[in-house]
Amino acid sequence: MQNAVSDGSPRGARGASPAARVRLEDVARSAGVAPSTVSRAFTRPERVNFQTVERVMEAADRLGYRREPPRPALAATASGARSFNLLVQDLANPFFADLIKGAVSQARSAGYLVTLGDAEESATVERTHLERMTADTNGMIAAARWTSDAELREMARRRPLVLFNREVPGVSSVAAGDADSSRQLIEHLHALGHRRIVYCAGPHNAWSNTLRQRAQDEAALELGVELINVGPFKPLHGQGAAAGALAWSRRPSAIIGYNDQLAIGILRHLLSLGVEVPGQVSVAGYDNNFASGFVHSGLTCVDAPVEQAGRAAVDLLLSMMAGSQEVHQLRLPAGFHFRGSTGPAPTTHR
Repeated sequence: MQNAVSDGSPRGARGASPAARVRLEDVARSAGVAPSTVSRAFTRPERVNFQTVERVMEAADRLGYRREPPRPALAATASGARSFNLLVQDLANPFFADLIKGAVSQARSAGYLVTLGDAEESATVERTHLERMTADTNGMIAAARWTSDAELREMARRRPLVLFNREVPGVSSVAAGDADSSRQLIEHLHALGHRRIVYCAGPHNAWSNTLRQRAQDEAALELGVELINVGPFKPLHGQGAAAGALAWSRRPSAIIGYNDQLAIGILRHLLSLGVEVPGQVSVAGYDNNFASGFVHSGLTCVDAPVEQAGRAAVDLLLSMMAGSQEVHQLRLPAGFHFRGSTGPAPTTHR
């Protein structure tokens, strides 16, 4: 898929003078919070309720709010060094291990080194890394969740940039999965007799969450399945108790987690309550990280081609670093693993 390059102007701010640009107070008003809360959401998001951070980021993106980035001191880089940068959201998340493996392996075969950055699931850390890397690199692959479309387009004009699991008009990207994989998951549960399913969503500003939710909603509507969306939740194992409790209160026959970490946390919470999985409720997730095959009787999940995506992202980036001006947005088809966490729906739900 190929897109024309956008001019990168923020939504709602085209042609506006600097005085007319969106202010922090405008974001606060739209999000229904105090300006100080908006400031903390940008600079210290770990000190603000997660759902509030989500609401602030959505308002900022909708209004086209532009934040002045920090200007860290940059280390000198040898001109022409055969290297590029890779930014991931959380090094502790096993999902990114395969991305790093694929990218490093492909880069090595081309004679390049990879410098790794960890955003630590923080808007502030992500933007600091992006600014530093954009100013001091030959090119970059980034799993950028918090930074606005307009800012990413600006960065892409300054240096070759490939996004991972996010699509922005005018910027090349690679996604490990597509809409068909989400449809396949709903179809799998439907074939087992499930007619009431809860989806525990990931962050609202995660492009992959939007893709999955839209595809699931469409498939459920076509198949006559009641799909209840709850959340958002952080894509972490520790959020499983909160997600599991909320999902189970809706009395579904199946629960889907945004990713494997969240789904495993949900599964473990249900088991701690004495709920039989899959006897009373089935549980499924996305990604198929290494823990998915070991938890309980195994987690049914979409198998995201993350390592392949890492290799493809490097190929795109090297092409751009060699002078290509073409914008490519690739969605790699995902597989599917049926394991012991899903089974026939209880008769009361059929």
